[in-house]
Amino acid sequence: MTDRTGIFAGDCPFEIARRWLAEAEETEINDPNAIALSTVDADGLPNARMVLLKEIEDDAFVFYTNYESAKAREIDQAGKAAFVMHWKSLRRQLRVRGTVTREDGPQADAYFNSRSLKSRLGAWASQQSRPLASRASLMAEVAKMTARHGTHPPRPSFWGGYRINPVQIEFWADGAFRLHDRFMWRRIEAGEPWEITRLNP
Repeated sequence: MTDRTGIFAGDCPFEIARRWLAEAEETEINDPNAIALSTVDADGLPNARMVLLKEIEDDAFVFYTNYESAKAREIDQAGKAAFVMHWKSLRRQLRVRGTVTREDGPQADAYFNSRSLKSRLGAWASQQSRPLASRASLMAEVAKMTARHGTHPPRPSFWGGYRINPVQIEFWADGAFRLHDRFMWRRIEAGEPWEITRLNP
């Protein structure tokens, strides 16, 4: 079972996702790894925002954030999340739904240390999602964190990664006359075999 983009329905969906992302890196103007991450709060009200996907593993998708942010609180409460990646230049999108666990070990340390110094200090300074009196107060906090941590700030305990283990992955490719190509990989829980279905556009 294939579509016009060359997807073979027996392929590993994570390999397809990596291939599509690599192609997008050649064509998208900005942030080909941007995802629209969706969560729900304690009342079931949905929330969405753009974050950057940092890794496609063999069985999961990984991004990083402040654990005290609204998104993190919602993820920790629900244990689930969804996202969509849309590549306008390729007329493709990838949709993912699944369970979420934290990545706050050596892998998170390594990614944090790979960021620019200013980004690392900014992670220390920002109380993400909380009220801010002014930009000046934020910059004052950055200066304070710079004085405290110098040029080698460690990863804060309140900052790290999340690993989304999908139970659904859908690949969508634009088609003429809105006859799009859609393939759905679905499983009951992470680690189980995939059921693959071609969907109507």
